[in-house]
Amino acid sequence: MSAFKPALLALEDGSIFRGRAFGADTTISGECVFNTSMTGYQEIITDPSYYGQIVTMTAVQIGNTGINAEDAEALAPKASGLVVRELSPIVSNWRSTISLGDYLSENGIPGISEIDTRALTKKLRVDGAMKSCLTTLELSDKDAVRLAKEWRDMSGSDYVKDVTCKAPYVWRLDDPKNHNPAYVPFRTTLGITQPPAIKYRVAAFDYGAKHSIYRKLVRHGFEVLVFPATATAEEVKEHKPDAVFLSNGPGDPAALAYIHKTVTGLLPDYPTFGICLGHQMITHALGGTTFKLKFGHRGGNQPVKNLETGKVSITAQNHGFATDPKSIEKSGAKITEVNLNDGTVEGLRHTKLPVFSVQYHPEAAPGPSDADPLFLDFYRMVEQRKAGKI
Repeated sequence: MSAFKPALLALEDGSIFRGRAFGADTTISGECVFNTSMTGYQEIITDPSYYGQIVTMTAVQIGNTGINAEDAEALAPKASGLVVRELSPIVSNWRSTISLGDYLSENGIPGISEIDTRALTKKLRVDGAMKSCLTTLELSDKDAVRLAKEWRDMSGSDYVKDVTCKAPYVWRLDDPKNHNPAYVPFRTTLGITQPPAIKYRVAAFDYGAKHSIYRKLVRHGFEVLVFPATATAEEVKEHKPDAVFLSNGPGDPAALAYIHKTVTGLLPDYPTFGICLGHQMITHALGGTTFKLKFGHRGGNQPVKNLETGKVSITAQNHGFATDPKSIEKSGAKITEVNLNDGTVEGLRHTKLPVFSVQYHPEAAPGPSDADPLFLDFYRMVEQRKAGKI
């Protein structure tokens, strides 16, 4: 490991954490949150839902498998900064092409290690996610705290516009011009290596979508037409899709009125599946509301109970907002799943329209694959709609 270079993490309440710098030489501000996943740090830092956030990993050692081209969820890391207890001094994996520290440095993202991440996580759980400043430069404690306080609140912020694609395109697994090389899972819930012979065209809104979502849709029988978040319902209808998919993304779901309008215009006409922010967009399109969680759900070990089947799944999650259950009582939808840790809404299903959504990430990456069958459920729903059965 290189010679010690100091770094500093300051929270808006005046708390200071000092440690060792890695990654880029810079100063950034953002919302400090924690992730409880044991593995998958590469997928986490490249998840666009982390845009504007400084991610604290609760796992003790991070970086030992390096970074590879196949596992990225975006073309570049999207988290603002990274906080770890220990940065592994050794990178050992046959797929690795670069170390975590060098990868962050190349992409202008700072990191801090050798701090008490347990103490930081406990503070965030007790006091809530906080505005913060992470610097690997010479900066006084006072100035760092000031920068943390001055950072704009996550509530009311539209970060989707910063991570969505600029124009519509067709997702290709083998297109190196627009996407990273595809690492296709060997098996899916279909139990085979090839998707169904009949493919349905899905209009997938990119609110900050992870690449694994598109891969899962392709592997489960969909031709994926990706649309930017600003696309209107009329623009989507011109392409005559068979279904609509609403992706994950960063920021406050209540601040996205232009998306609420678009989704409202599409729900009556197309089978629709939403995850994470997409779930919240369906909530708002149906007239419901969302609220900010104290510290959010982030990690691959979140228990969710399906109220229709009684089944409990361990899920991967990354969100700081949730659906207000009382706000959807007259929306035409019913709550299908709840979080067993705090009882928050984790799934919705419309009682008349072929529309459903989940707050968690069924594509995982990283995380358990318990919820993978939801992609097959989506395919079968579209199949039934095409056959005139729903």
